[in-house]
Amino acid sequence: MNILEAHHLRKAYPDSKKPVLAVQDVSLSIAPREVLAFLGPNGAGKTTTIKMIAGLILPDAGSVRVAGRDPHRDPWALRSIGAVLEGNRNVYWRLTPQENLEYFGVLRGLSRKVARQRGRELLERFDLIEKRRAQVQKLSRGMQQKLAIAVALIHDPQLLLLDEPTLGLDVEATQSVKQLVREIAQEGRAILLTTHQLDIAEELSDRVAIINRGEIVVEQPTSELIREFSGTTYTIELAEHPTADQIGKVEALGATVDDRLIYVRDSELLYPVLDILRPLPIVRLERDEANLTEIFLKFLREGKNRVA
Repeated sequence: MNILEAHHLRKAYPDSKKPVLAVQDVSLSIAPREVLAFLGPNGAGKTTTIKMIAGLILPDAGSVRVAGRDPHRDPWALRSIGAVLEGNRNVYWRLTPQENLEYFGVLRGLSRKVARQRGRELLERFDLIEKRRAQVQKLSRGMQQKLAIAVALIHDPQLLLLDEPTLGLDVEATQSVKQLVREIAQEGRAILLTTHQLDIAEELSDRVAIINRGEIVVEQPTSELIREFSGTTYTIELAEHPTADQIGKVEALGATVDDRLIYVRDSELLYPVLDILRPLPIVRLERDEANLTEIFLKFLREGKNRVA
């Protein structure tokens, strides 16, 4: 059973002339242990969709189920949701990590004793135990973000909403947060990830949903989406220059030679070309593979062309 089921969501906001349609017809689902990257430009409808999923605003049409419950009608459904928002809105800066975890645990229905116990477990797991009594405002940005994730997990939610979890972090902190996201998903939680850092989305997500102008324009497994948009050209970089005889034979097959670089545009020709180049040492062999940034921009350009 999917942890998140959102079907045909629609939301319009009043305006002086006519209602502004923020979300037209959005459906999303996330299974346990799955990370869905929910991507789109500013104003595409991401935030409105997430607020409807989180029970913060009521959809004009459609339905939401989190762990089988409706967050708009059943308060218990909200206990299945944890959220880490972009910016500094997740924790109280003048409190300590220990105080934040205990406060938010009690706020989300835990007893003080259980909140304290779970808080300590999370502090140890996230390598924050030595900073448990320091004011949050004195912690590094990476530590603050790890604490925000810990606070979101204090009540053991099944669905985690992550908004820009690595924004503004240095390389080491980014790696730490990415590892935490992977571990949290493997524990059986569903994760809805929103970010403008598309390399992060590509690395962490199992599926991608792109929204533009209030509609989902593509939803596919990440690996399949990248494979679909990738080319069939292979680049071979040699450590030494090929001989004139090798160049002639390679070009006769239809490959292109540029100094020590060989471009093979048909995958069926790859091994015959390699046989001709043997025994020259190979520095690099790679396929012309698309990335999520290129795919994302392609869908946005197509959307603009349709409107035009």
